[in-house]
Amino acid sequence: MRRLFLITAGFLIAFSSFAQKAKKEKKEENRKRINALIKQEEEGVISYRRHTVFGGKLINDGYGVFMEIGRAKSVKKAMLYQLELSERKSPREEKQSNPLYYTSPFIYGKQNFVYPVRLGMQQQILFGNKSNKNGVSITGNYGGGLAVALLRPYYVKLSSTGNYVKYESADSATFLQVNDINSGPGFSKGWSDLTVNPGAYVKTALRFDYGSYNEIVSALEVGISGEFYSKKIPIMVRDPQKQFFFSGYVAILFGRRK
Repeated sequence: MRRLFLITAGFLIAFSSFAQKAKKEKKEENRKRINALIKQEEEGVISYRRHTVFGGKLINDGYGVFMEIGRAKSVKKAMLYQLELSERKSPREEKQSNPLYYTSPFIYGKQNFVYPVRLGMQQQILFGNKSNKNGVSITGNYGGGLAVALLRPYYVKLSSTGNYVKYESADSATFLQVNDINSGPGFSKGWSDLTVNPGAYVKTALRFDYGSYNEIVSALEVGISGEFYSKKIPIMVRDPQKQFFFSGYVAILFGRRK
């Protein structure tokens, strides 16, 4: 038994020593590779030619998700191709419930769900690169593209009839009778009445990439954007309708470079 214990202990010590040595060697190889990449970029050599990232963003009037594919043109410049889906909300939106019924809440006076979809390009310019794998690179982005606002009508269920109605319908007079509203719509309601409002957008931002040196994209982006649509967009019944929207956002991005 004692002999078995000594053999096991010796094996564990040897394995631990081997693992530590391998880890140290891998760390040293990684450090050398990083130094070589830094030297290459200082000499103007493109180390990574493309990246793919995904992210989420909080906007002052909503939230969104997006995907981006980047193509390096030089060490300092890249072209970004972006697809984004978001939801725009009114600051006056407030969920409430009818105290007479135990049903799902509704947003009084909401006329449409609004889902902006953006497809565009941005020029990316490097302002400051990472000095080592724990550094932060800073880039500036600017560009624009096509925007399409998808409008999904907001339905409410009436207690008096049990029917769902939207604002622009034959019985829309009851849409704003708060005491007769039983509940709001489910996620499946309104998609068959979807309408499209085309437009365009411009956007500019600063991006702070704190990921491991140039292979992993882990970044924070702060920016502003402006969107203009062909027609005014109704979100709330009693809100002024607008064609132009100016907004600020904060986004977090994750991805890889190759």
